[in-house]
Amino acid sequence: MHPLRPRNPAESLIWHSLTLTWVFYAFGALYVVGPVLAWVLAGLAALSLYLGKAIRRDLWPTGPVPWIVWLWIIGMSVMLIALWIGHIDWGLGLKKTIKSSIGWAKGWALLALFPLVGAVLPIRRELLIRAQCVLGLWTLLIAPILLLAPYLGLPERIFTSPLKAVGGPGPEYFSVYLFTFDPASWTPRWQFYAPWSPFAALLGVLSVLFALEERHRGWMLAGLGAGVLMILASKSRMGLVGLVCCTFGPRLLPLVIKSWAWLALSAVTASFATWGATALDLGKAGIHGFKAARADSTRVRETLQRIARERWETDAVWFGHGTVQPGPHLVEYMPIGSHHTWFGLLFVKGLVGFLALLVPLLAHLAVVLTDGARNPRGRLPLGILMTLVLLSFGENLEIEAYMLWPALILLGCHLREMSRDPEGRGQSHPDFPPPTESPFQHATSSAA
Repeated sequence: MHPLRPRNPAESLIWHSLTLTWVFYAFGALYVVGPVLAWVLAGLAALSLYLGKAIRRDLWPTGPVPWIVWLWIIGMSVMLIALWIGHIDWGLGLKKTIKSSIGWAKGWALLALFPLVGAVLPIRRELLIRAQCVLGLWTLLIAPILLLAPYLGLPERIFTSPLKAVGGPGPEYFSVYLFTFDPASWTPRWQFYAPWSPFAALLGVLSVLFALEERHRGWMLAGLGAGVLMILASKSRMGLVGLVCCTFGPRLLPLVIKSWAWLALSAVTASFATWGATALDLGKAGIHGFKAARADSTRVRETLQRIARERWETDAVWFGHGTVQPGPHLVEYMPIGSHHTWFGLLFVKGLVGFLALLVPLLAHLAVVLTDGARNPRGRLPLGILMTLVLLSFGENLEIEAYMLWPALILLGCHLREMSRDPEGRGQSHPDFPPPTESPFQHATSSAA
């Protein structure tokens, strides 16, 4: 098997940015790398679309921008407009507005830029998958140091990078950690290269999803092992849910279009009268146990959501408060609008911002669900979108988009594949132009 290597500058940027994640993390630079990569690649995509075949051959655009990507661009642009109006309504001033607009460029904008890059530039799906598995191997090699650190008396945090001067949500985005202690149980948790443990668990879910599509058995095992380790070591309940739902769900989806699956479902539904009450009781007990596993965390999150909803309903329905605000002692001074994408959007950007994310997300999910039910190529994009939806109910998507970029690029690659090969046959409409022939080759073929 020939080694998988980048074929053009765009793939080279992606390959090295992803495989060197731990190196960037060691310098506290990941929060800088993600947005810079987004805007550089998006500029390259725009240049490719503008110049067409006048640009170098290995950067020719692979087709027009898919309508779903346009929907993401419009939605994230509306998000910026809602931010400006919210700042004007609450008199937050020009300085605060500029700072928040830069935050938008490093957060919400990435949800549109990276799918644009994947849809336009000649980036191979298999290269993204292999790079993610290479990162998994790095994680497995570094893991023994991290796992032993709390028992060897090593410090939790090594240092905070001076790059924090560029601005960001908090110092944890620029800090290098070996581990952290859970304040509730005072036991160690690991966050690997993420700013905190629950987010590391969802990155682990994405690692598993990518690895399941890897054809090389060794690299697949590296990606799977790293993903499962990140989920378990982070001790995140959301990660365990994602590991089951986001991996099995896309693979079970094709069954819903088979007649025998509907017959089985009918039989199960008919028998629900006998075992339904017991199943409901078990489900309620499971949910209670799930929440009780980290009762303090559940209490803080639910209180934050309630405060955000009440403040949105009474203060700013349409365009929100413009920015997050410090919470009371009851929620340990956590910012109102954090720990939940949807309640955070209602509080910060109002109903307009809420719809600006909901509409493109639902449209994209509908498209991927349709393709995933018919073609194996839709399994990974569907798993990614399911993970993003799950993540949105416990985290803020915009401040974590800088680490989600491989998944977002792959969503764009999938849209390109669908537009060029609607039936998923994988034979017609090659993604990329053939290599340029040398003059010698052309002359030889003409003489023949």
